[in-house]
Amino acid sequence: MLSALFFSGLFLSSCRNELSSIQEVFPPEAMFIEDVKDFEMLYSDSARVRVRIRGPVMWRHLDEKNPRQEFPEGVEVEFFDPFFRVTSRLTSLYAVRLENEKQIVVRDSVIWTGTNNERLETEELIWDENTKKVYTNKFVVVRRNDEIIWGHGFESDQEFSRSRVKAIEGRIKVDQPGARGPE
Repeated sequence: MLSALFFSGLFLSSCRNELSSIQEVFPPEAMFIEDVKDFEMLYSDSARVRVRIRGPVMWRHLDEKNPRQEFPEGVEVEFFDPFFRVTSRLTSLYAVRLENEKQIVVRDSVIWTGTNNERLETEELIWDENTKKVYTNKFVVVRRNDEIIWGHGFESDQEFSRSRVKAIEGRIKVDQPGARGPE
């Protein structure tokens, strides 16, 4: 009988989980992160889809002080007109949406392309949801049908319809295919 009590006590004591042992398996910060694979999100305005965001991984940080959505493996964003036609695309290798600041920051190989063959390349682009502006202070390259502009800094409305490059370093006129130069 005494041996049965001894082994029962030993068994019950061996089932206790120490907080440090649990935290080795599940760190406290992991308890507040949702991990989503192969996601697609749609944003609408007045019952019309305006933006589609896709990517391989999204981490939703449930931190009360700093809630955010992080896209560590990049995103592809499509912007639509009221008739659900794609007006432009944005890709990057990393992105984060800062909920409190109402900002989306895309970084690393950022490329925005419009349907009019305009293309913006930079290392960082910030969309401020409050001001509805897109901007960066980083180096940018803007390619259009007949020119290439590069500089430091860029600012635009969120539709990319009115934009400007700050601190322009150069402007190159590109020859059209088939055009003949001076003889």
